[in-house]
Amino acid sequence: MIKIGKKFLFQLRENLKKEKGELEEELKRFAKKDEKLEGNWETRFPYFGEESGGGILEKAADEVEKYSALLPIEYSLELKLREINLALKRIKKGKYGICEKCRKPIEAERLRAFPEAKICSKCLKPR
Repeated sequence: MIKIGKKFLFQLRENLKKEKGELEEELKRFAKKDEKLEGNWETRFPYFGEESGGGILEKAADEVEKYSALLPIEYSLELKLREINLALKRIKKGKYGICEKCRKPIEAERLRAFPEAKICSKCLKPR
């Protein structure tokens, strides 16, 4: 079991919580949290109302294009948020900072740069 200093661990946890909040705020700008599936967000599909005519078609096409562009961003943010939540759970369980491959401590420099890291630098490098 790795022995991370309490102050260092506290700072990492606070950084993770801050980043989690920032990611959730970013997602809220264009998506809604899925209450049925944990960790899932749904990009809001545009509502076109009851308008008709040529102008609405152009507007609708632009909105659908914008929606399509947001889907990969949503997915990327969800993945990052998932990794942060997993890191916070590892901290809570006392299993944070241990490489999932070799079971050795993850370097402090790596955790500082990438606090949600699950694998140490040595295991990350291809052999």
